[in-house]
Amino acid sequence: MALRAFLILLCLLSVAARAAVPPSPAVASAHPLATDAGMAILAAGGNAFDAAIAVAAVLAVVEPAGSGMGGGGFWLLHRAADGYQTMIDARETAPAAATATLYQDADGNVVRDRAINGPLAAAIPGQAAAFDHLAREYGALPLRRSLAPAIDIARKGFPVSERYRTLVGMRAEVLRRDATSAALFLRNGEIPAAGTLIRQPELAATLERLARDGRDGFYRGPVATQLVNGVRAAGGIWTLDDLANYRVIEREPVVVELGDARLVTSPPPSSGGLALAQTLLMLKQFNNGDIDSALRPHLTVEAMRRAYRDRAEFLGDPDYVNIPMAELLSPRHIAQQASSIALDRPTPSLSLGTPLEQPKGTHTTHFSVLDGDGNRVAATLSINLPFGAAFTPAGTGVLLNNEMDDFSAKPGSPNAYGLIGTEANAIAGGKRPLSSMTPTFVEWPDRVALLGTPGGSRIISMVILAVQEARAGKPVEQWVARQRYHHQYLPDQVEVEPAFLGSLEARQLQSRGHELVSTGRAYGDMHVILWDREHGTTAAADPRGEGKAAVDAPLPMEHPAAAYAP
Repeated sequence: MALRAFLILLCLLSVAARAAVPPSPAVASAHPLATDAGMAILAAGGNAFDAAIAVAAVLAVVEPAGSGMGGGGFWLLHRAADGYQTMIDARETAPAAATATLYQDADGNVVRDRAINGPLAAAIPGQAAAFDHLAREYGALPLRRSLAPAIDIARKGFPVSERYRTLVGMRAEVLRRDATSAALFLRNGEIPAAGTLIRQPELAATLERLARDGRDGFYRGPVATQLVNGVRAAGGIWTLDDLANYRVIEREPVVVELGDARLVTSPPPSSGGLALAQTLLMLKQFNNGDIDSALRPHLTVEAMRRAYRDRAEFLGDPDYVNIPMAELLSPRHIAQQASSIALDRPTPSLSLGTPLEQPKGTHTTHFSVLDGDGNRVAATLSINLPFGAAFTPAGTGVLLNNEMDDFSAKPGSPNAYGLIGTEANAIAGGKRPLSSMTPTFVEWPDRVALLGTPGGSRIISMVILAVQEARAGKPVEQWVARQRYHHQYLPDQVEVEPAFLGSLEARQLQSRGHELVSTGRAYGDMHVILWDREHGTTAAADPRGEGKAAVDAPLPMEHPAAAYAP
């Protein structure tokens, strides 16, 4: 026993020695202006939670295709002082008047246009409430200080990039339906030229009211009245009570021990944490996770297949649906799922059960923040499809989400992607739609990783692949750059980035009978931070996007948007 105690002491001393390198402040986000804003807030004495507000607020201005004040999301937090970890659920909620048949015509057919375009598609936003909650409960600075960079950029404008042009092109036709949105995000009804400044003075005014009055500046008073009047005038069903009654919810993260690491990830109504944990636990069933590289892609796909099916069958808003989380993560269930995987061939998905929905939103945003005390945030935010519902209530500058399409518009019937939904995710007033957003921490004794990505249903598989890279000791640049593949139970094929085709991993999958289908384009926009207690802090932004990662390089509070013009 004395020897064992001595060895434990040596181990603890070794870990303590490695902890000599404190964390360096770091931000990785989808836009340089947002990263700079976060670093500036850290330099001004803010903590990671203040910086997260600044980053998200600037993204709401400069990345309207992905997130915004008209949307919501999940914020995974770690407070260094006491080790407290929580997820702030700022997911949108269905208006009280929403019903299970909201998007069906008189014959019971789903009218998809209603669910994705215009104000009827919009759920009640959670972004403003998240800002207020973070500032009051966790921040070191007043909300007005953290929102200042976003207000400045909204008023002065940001330059159109090629990425903006691509995304606005996907929704230009729908944006033209709403005069306010068209005036903001198009130019004479067309895609703006690169370098065009997009100014949003009404959004600046909305953010100023939020900065001054807190959540009441958005969910009550003049802004709330403008939002509701605009929505209802165009056929929506919001009420002032819907806004006044909105609340963020703090939820206990999903925590799973993987042997070498501890996974801390998002709980329902995110489906991502469960699917991520299940996949990694299933892989652990094979030689305790020490899997030959030639077999790993096949086993990863097969584990994804089973995790995505459980996701579709059992998950929804935990305040409305009884989710058997303990059973789904139990050793018995994980072992049973893994035992059905053949080593030499794929399992036909339909042999595992009936078809189930796997929605595929196409754009979101993710960022990671670490401060010098070790506080950290991984946040994934969304308005669903690019530019959300493509509707902006006049006078507010708030582009609304179309997250109502994340519900099952008609359980038992195909959604926009030809997939089938279940009652667990049916529409109900006040309910939060199921999401794939998966902000995640991976913790080892000597280091911690912060990661996440946009990408709809592919979010989960991207995070799985990145966690595998992290656990293999690869540098952060490889986590975000690695070629990606995805399986989501149905359709029964492996979706892959074009660059993945012809790779060794692709050949390994094909040799075992998997059908590979190119997505036609690269996907995802991952932003990660690694704090290694021995070697310091590193961060990386996905090369597929226009984002920026910065470590310990604070900027002044001024944010010259023109500096980023082409």
